[in-house]
Amino acid sequence: MRDPRHNSNRMAAPAANFYAEWRHRCGACPALREGSGAPPESLLQSIWQQQRLRRDRLRLLDGRAVRVLHPGFLNREGGPDFRGAVLQWEDGSPVNGDVEVDVDAGGWRAHGHARNPAFRGVILHVVWQPPRTASPGPPVLAVANALDAPLLELATWLGTEASPALPESLRGRCSAPLRELPVDSLRQLLEQAGLVRFQGKARQLAARARNAGWEQALWEGLFRALGYKHNPWPMQRLAELRPRWHGDGLPLATLQRRLLGIAGLLPAELTRAQRDADDYLRRLWDGWWRERDAFADCQLPRSVWRLHGQRPDNHPQRRLALAAHWLSRSAFTDELESWCERHARAEDAPERLAAVLQPRADHFWSRHLTLNSAVSTRPRALLGAARVTDLAANVILPWFAARAGQGGNRELVAALEAAYLRWPAGEDNAVLRLARERLLGGVSARAVRTAAMQQGLLQVVRDFCDASNAICEGCRFPELVGAWQRTASSPPPG
Repeated sequence: MRDPRHNSNRMAAPAANFYAEWRHRCGACPALREGSGAPPESLLQSIWQQQRLRRDRLRLLDGRAVRVLHPGFLNREGGPDFRGAVLQWEDGSPVNGDVEVDVDAGGWRAHGHARNPAFRGVILHVVWQPPRTASPGPPVLAVANALDAPLLELATWLGTEASPALPESLRGRCSAPLRELPVDSLRQLLEQAGLVRFQGKARQLAARARNAGWEQALWEGLFRALGYKHNPWPMQRLAELRPRWHGDGLPLATLQRRLLGIAGLLPAELTRAQRDADDYLRRLWDGWWRERDAFADCQLPRSVWRLHGQRPDNHPQRRLALAAHWLSRSAFTDELESWCERHARAEDAPERLAAVLQPRADHFWSRHLTLNSAVSTRPRALLGAARVTDLAANVILPWFAARAGQGGNRELVAALEAAYLRWPAGEDNAVLRLARERLLGGVSARAVRTAAMQQGLLQVVRDFCDASNAICEGCRFPELVGAWQRTASSPPPG
């Protein structure tokens, strides 16, 4: 007969967590063994972001003490790994700048950071082990002996869902008072900030219209919006040149080749592998080589375009192909006018606007993302719902509001602002995610459910966060939020 105590002990042992085993097996969290050497760079970045370091003992290779007032914000695009860090050497004044993280100290030279202008603002190079010999570059901090826990333990913890979130101590000072706001108050605050942004865009478009006319101001706004965050300036420059390359009745093919040619985005070589792409490129060049000399004085150098670090759907070649569709429709602005008059006040205004902006099928661009890409397995619309929201919030609604305001039509201005406040949210992005993390304590994108609230959040960042630093030095926004909430919640006088 078995000893019951033996069974009891067996039952008391913790069961294995098969999901945790799955995560390690599939690489969902960093898998390390004790004594395995250096961690992967992604883990080292997480350690720096979460400051899992004995921060009171940090010293540079030259012996100076380092105080990390803020580690900076993780940069998922090109350039240094962390932006906007606030550091202090010894007892000196705080220094603002960027931080680069490399497992190997030789990465600074090997990766060409010293020659890259994007890294000029780096004030600290975080590495795993100190280099054998000193080398030129920013101050170096080796962290292998400064962790606040064993590396294996950190690898497991930083693989959980808690790790990507910004630590409470590193959130903005406004995070606490904003979290205390009722849902309706937060919505009201963001909508008010969003209206400030909306009205500012309307004033900007009106100012341009005074110099270039309303239609030209519209086209410049549309082109700039199609440049997204990487290429707004070259796109705007193309629009400014519209009187040179545009004319009534020009066919779509002519507009596409002129835009791509003047932009400097026509590849000089065929792919030799994508027959459809090569055939289309030949047709473009057949026309462009005949007229390129006429536009030589306004052709943009290819170097003005940022072509890396963006989604293929947002490639400027594809965006220019879309703009050519709009320009080929002589009644395009009339269709926008009709939408404003008939549908801007309606609940289905976004869907109605999408129908105006969505071009007809394009034989080439419905199946290709760029001039060099392979044929897509399924048709791809040149314009998605998220882009319609961007165009509406940043250009079309403000443009109509600016015109109505200049004409004294306050009723239409109010209707357009109401439509803006109702407009569904656009696509989430890195700036919005960081803003929600710092200001709103990491709430989901669904909590910021309208385009106006998204725009309001961006406006707060511009007005306050960009004017301060990562530790919110001198920022009055938390104080303003608290005072506003106390006033709003106070009972009316008897």
